[in-house]
Amino acid sequence: MVRQGGKDIEEEPPATLEEIAHAIGACRRCPIGCNGTRAVPGEGPARTRLMVVGEQPGDKEEQAGRPFVGPAGRLLDAHLARAGLDRARLYLTNAVKHFKFVPRGKRRLHQSPTAGEIDICRWWLDSERRLLRPQIILALGASAGRAFLARTPAVGKERGAPMELADGTPLWLTVHPSYLLRLKDEARAREEERFQSDLRGLASSLG
Repeated sequence: MVRQGGKDIEEEPPATLEEIAHAIGACRRCPIGCNGTRAVPGEGPARTRLMVVGEQPGDKEEQAGRPFVGPAGRLLDAHLARAGLDRARLYLTNAVKHFKFVPRGKRRLHQSPTAGEIDICRWWLDSERRLLRPQIILALGASAGRAFLARTPAVGKERGAPMELADGTPLWLTVHPSYLLRLKDEARAREEERFQSDLRGLASSLG
């Protein structure tokens, strides 16, 4: 069920990940989908043990049409590898499928989605999850966490240990790697170690 024009409308869920990738390009259910940017679908195998979810595509991701290919994505790749997690075997996607931004001259600056926009886009994320049936979900940041918990979590307090979703799937919460990029020197080194610890704990739970 999706919400359009203030009404709940029944809609047949997509049958494949390819259908989702095609359909999100035409989605106009929230203002982000109407801003002229290209939707960015998830990427990864149709059968995976781990689903990794970020907030939304960024400038580089929107241009490439792929998730996690900008600076934050490269940092995530490095930490996944250190934790023994192979990106090629994971499914990576975002809670919101379009890039929300504010123009600054020739630049497009990231703008966080609202709670309402995250909630509207959850239908697509739930469709991905229904098809993937991942063993574990990793939410990067509060926006991604909200997409599963229907509330905005306190990442600092709730990170690094599994939370059980309604269907029994463990949800792990940690910071988004873009947060790490904004830090400097000792603060960044300290927070990268915490991030790595979170990923190692998750990797250990995968066995």
